[in-house]
Amino acid sequence: MTIDAVVYDLGNVVLHWAPEVFYDATIGKDRRIALFDALPLHEMNDQIDRGADFRQTVYDFADQHPEWGDEIRMWHDNWLQMASPAIPESVTLLRALRAKGIPVFALTNFGVGTFEVAEKAYPFLTEFDKRYISGHMKMAKPDHDIFAALEADCGVAPDRLLFTDDRHDNIATAKARGWNTHLFEGPAGWEACLKRHGLL
Repeated sequence: MTIDAVVYDLGNVVLHWAPEVFYDATIGKDRRIALFDALPLHEMNDQIDRGADFRQTVYDFADQHPEWGDEIRMWHDNWLQMASPAIPESVTLLRALRAKGIPVFALTNFGVGTFEVAEKAYPFLTEFDKRYISGHMKMAKPDHDIFAALEADCGVAPDRLLFTDDRHDNIATAKARGWNTHLFEGPAGWEACLKRHGLL
C-alpha cells in the first residue's frame, strides 16, 4: 500500500518527555516516588493536554496539595527541563521526508501553553505540514475522536497514513482505524520502517 503522509507523535519521538527523570535529579528518587505515588500528576497533565490552562491547572493543583506545593509548581516553572533534549535523528528523518515531498503531520498530546514553550525552544516543531495539537483540539490520544479529526482534515485515507508513537495504546487506536503504524523505540527502528515503506 502506498503511503501518502507520515504522522509523528512528538513526546519521546522527536523530543524526550521524562518528568520522573527531572524530579529524580531535582528532589531525589525516593521523594519523587513518594510524590508520584501520592498524587496523580500525569492525570493533571492530561487536563492540560485536553485544553486546560497550563499555569492555572498546575498552580491550582499545588494549592490543593500544599504539602507538595513547591514540587508541583516545578511542573510549570521547570517544564522545559522535563521535555528535553530533542532527539536529533528523528528531526533529521522528518526533514528527509519533507525534502522528498512527503507530507508529514504531527499528532500530539500537548497543552496550548506547553506547546508555546516547546515551539520557542525547538524551532523544528514549526516544520510539520500540519499539526494536530490536543490542547487546541480539546481531545487527546488514545481516544478515537482525535484520530478521526485528523483523517477528516487532511483527507488522506487511513490505510495511506503511517503513524509512529511510543505508546502502545495510541498505536492500538491507530491500527483499529486502519492506519499503518510503527511503535517508536528509537530512531534507528523508525528509519528502517520508513525504508521498508519505500519512503527513504
